[in-house]
Amino acid sequence: MEILNKKILQELLSVKSATCLSLYMPAHQSHPENLQDPIVYKHLLKQLEVSLLQEHAVNEVGQYLEPFESLIKDKDFWNHTSPGIAIFSSPGVFKVIGLQKSFEKLAIVTDSFYTKPLRQYLQTLDRYQILGLSLDRIQLFEGNRHSLVEITLPEDMPINLTAVLGKQLTDKYSTVGSYGGVGIGSEGMHHGDGGIKDQIDIDTEKFFRFISKEILENYSKPSGLPLILAALPEHHSLFHEVSKNPFLVKEGIFKNPEYISADNLAKMAWEVMEPVYLLKIKTLTEQYAQAKANNLASDDLEITSKAIEAGKVATLLMEAGRIIPGKIADDNTGSIDNGSINNPEMDDLLDDIANRAIKIGTDVLVIPSSDMPTQTGLAATFRY
Repeated sequence: MEILNKKILQELLSVKSATCLSLYMPAHQSHPENLQDPIVYKHLLKQLEVSLLQEHAVNEVGQYLEPFESLIKDKDFWNHTSPGIAIFSSPGVFKVIGLQKSFEKLAIVTDSFYTKPLRQYLQTLDRYQILGLSLDRIQLFEGNRHSLVEITLPEDMPINLTAVLGKQLTDKYSTVGSYGGVGIGSEGMHHGDGGIKDQIDIDTEKFFRFISKEILENYSKPSGLPLILAALPEHHSLFHEVSKNPFLVKEGIFKNPEYISADNLAKMAWEVMEPVYLLKIKTLTEQYAQAKANNLASDDLEITSKAIEAGKVATLLMEAGRIIPGKIADDNTGSIDNGSINNPEMDDLLDDIANRAIKIGTDVLVIPSSDMPTQTGLAATFRY
């Protein structure tokens, strides 16, 4: 499985094919619950088959479904899934994406990949990451206001001070008590004179620099998400001092996450992120209201679609989880047709509109229905 990032989303958006298959499903990470996942998957394949048969011969349908069917008996795949799975297939393309969020079941065939859930995943304003930092172990989490999951780090990534520094570790480090064995919430105590402590501080700084760079390059840059530091109070100042990560937020969690339950960690993280999220929502809705008053905004789907084709839309707010069946009837004007999502010739209008908006450089954001300033599924602010 691939990890979703903006590059993969752009690759999916660039695919041009008359037949694009999109499948979303939740998955389980433990036994025996994960035994039901292949069964759910088979039911979704049946939905794809029914939809394909409306437009294709039986032998063609078999060819379209062949890549999907190869996964059914892949025990290693089903034993190592993410909370959410998204699969996309068209001639010459087959992508399996693991997501740190569970999605509703969906299987559709259209003339473009259904990517709105991925955009919501990448663009929703309430997402964040947590770096759990101690000298014994680092952890990485991803969450939003509703959920928090731990990200599985690569097996070859060093995750503690000893593994990172190896032979560079100072000799005097061995004279210091265990960093993790003194007690809950503690990482050990220093023994001896100030010289030993100075050496330990040097090692700690090297470790923090390495971890900060690894997280920035492999997780913060690809995701673009705010990063919250969760660590003992004495580690916050040094980490912020050595870190070059522009996504690292000033506020943090001043406890070792190894000794915090997942529910409590999620609660603490949202206490940090909620003011930031609410300010973003407030700013966006106020900007839309002001633009609307100046006739520079619209919540009408066809007007917005045509404005996108004219390159006028600066910001587009999309309602999360909403599907409006239809298609873009005229690529040149942006006019739309309504229809049924079960018709292979139809798509989700909101998804199509957002795809086109992204291609012209529009800032597209997917937000919960409760925070939308309109009732139509979108809110567009125009450049002119």
